[in-house]
Amino acid sequence: MHPVDDRTGRRIVPDTSRRADRLPGSRYGTRPTMKDVAARAGVGLKTVSRVVNGEPGVTPDTERRVQEAIDALGFRRNDSARVLRKGRTASIGLVLEDLADPFYGPLSRAVEEVARAHGALLINGSSAEDPEREQELALALCARRVDGLVVIPAGDDHRYLEPEIRAGVATVFVDRPAGKIDADVVLSDSYGGARDGVAHLIAHGHRRIGFIGDMPHIHTAAERLRGYQAAMEDAGIAVEEAWTSLGVTDPERVRRAAEEMLSGPDPITAIFAGNNRVSVTVIRVLAELARPVALVGFDDIELADLLHPGLTVVAQDAALLGRTAAERLFRQLDGTLLAPERIELPTRLITRGSGELPPAD
Repeated sequence: MHPVDDRTGRRIVPDTSRRADRLPGSRYGTRPTMKDVAARAGVGLKTVSRVVNGEPGVTPDTERRVQEAIDALGFRRNDSARVLRKGRTASIGLVLEDLADPFYGPLSRAVEEVARAHGALLINGSSAEDPEREQELALALCARRVDGLVVIPAGDDHRYLEPEIRAGVATVFVDRPAGKIDADVVLSDSYGGARDGVAHLIAHGHRRIGFIGDMPHIHTAAERLRGYQAAMEDAGIAVEEAWTSLGVTDPERVRRAAEEMLSGPDPITAIFAGNNRVSVTVIRVLAELARPVALVGFDDIELADLLHPGLTVVAQDAALLGRTAAERLFRQLDGTLLAPERIELPTRLITRGSGELPPAD
């Protein structure tokens, strides 16, 4: 007798069609092994091993039978034993700040392309700008025996990685330097780029220029503020306290900062936005104003050229950052690098109209 479902009146018939393929207590099938492939193809385990690993000594007819068995069973080689023998996993880890940030898309893709060219798999995750989460993620990747790490740091103390580096885990930091350890780092010239962007606004007649940036403890935010201050000092302009605002880049905080700078008897006439997320919110704020306000943003954004006016930006090459870091990582793994280096890539000012608007007054 089969049980009956009280709600529908239908008999409940258990599915036994694949019971032989399942582990006790599991809804998933067992993985086919080389022994299963050998039995199906009618050959020995050594023959299957030779076919799987591309070794010579197998006739074409036997290789065909083994390959047919592999395809029929869905067999996949287990690389764990090979990892133990070789000491390498052919995988690298990438610790990002925020997977949702458009800046990290081309950076991550570039790291992945370099890894792929070296026959390695990329595993990535996000720290969400949390130092504890960064450490947890980086050490979890090391526990899975990645060969190397590319890290966009959230914290300022990376001594927790020293044992891993001594154990042979190649490590390169990107966008921000490591804290309290000597390590390779690949950066954009945040200071020089911001200085150029603000100097561009000054050259178009602006004296009251606001700066809205990220959290002050973040290396890039601090460097861009320093570049802003240097450009103003070069022009002999005293910066008022109300003209600068650093903090979280959520739209509410950025909007409030922009609106405060743009109000009062002597409002600013131009804004330098410290990153792409700040730029997007500032664009929305300026769209609501009756008077034109000049804007230069650090980082390019999608569709920036289609705005009216187009957005003038200090662009950094995210893909080049990722590619340079990944190539350096694999040079570490190849043993061709000796001492850690700091590599700083140039930025580029792209003029589209918003940064060339003259002061309204």
